[in-house]
Amino acid sequence: MVAVDDVTAAELLSRPVGVEDELKRRIAHLLSRSLADEGIGDDLIDTLEEVLSDRPGPAAPSRKIDALLLRWGLPVPRRRPPEVAPLTAKDAARITDRFRRATRQLTQVVPHRVAVYPTEELRGLLALRDEQPTPAQALSYLRRYALAILAVLDLMGDDA
Repeated sequence: MVAVDDVTAAELLSRPVGVEDELKRRIAHLLSRSLADEGIGDDLIDTLEEVLSDRPGPAAPSRKIDALLLRWGLPVPRRRPPEVAPLTAKDAARITDRFRRATRQLTQVVPHRVAVYPTEELRGLLALRDEQPTPAQALSYLRRYALAILAVLDLMGDDA
C-alpha cells in the first residue's frame, strides 16, 4: 500500500472524471457481477447450444418438381421434418455430466441471484438431474434438461 500526502490526494480528487473512466468503472463492476464470476462459463453455453441446435440427419434429395411449382406460384407439397442425427453414447454421457455439474453450481448460486426463490424451476432441474434415460431417449432428455437450465439462467439474469 502506498501512502499519499494531502496535496497529492487533493489533486487526484479534484481531477474531473472522464467518460472513459466512468465507463471503465461500470464495466469492472458489471464484470464482477456477471454469471461467469459465479462459475457459469462459456463451456456451459456452448453445450446448451450443441444440444438445442438442429442435428441434421442425411440430406433430403432435392426435387426438381418443387422448383417448377415455385416458378408457377403453386405451393410446394408438405414434407416430413428432417430426421435428427442420433447422439453417440459418448456425447450423451459428456453432455449429461456437464449439465449435472451445472445443476450443482446453479443450486448454490440461485439463492443469491434472485429476488424470489424459483422452487418449481429448481425442483424440475433436480428431477432431470436424477433421471436415467435410455439411449433412445437421450436427445429428448438432454433437450428438456437444457431448457430447464436455460429457464433458471433466465430467472437469474446477468448484469453484464
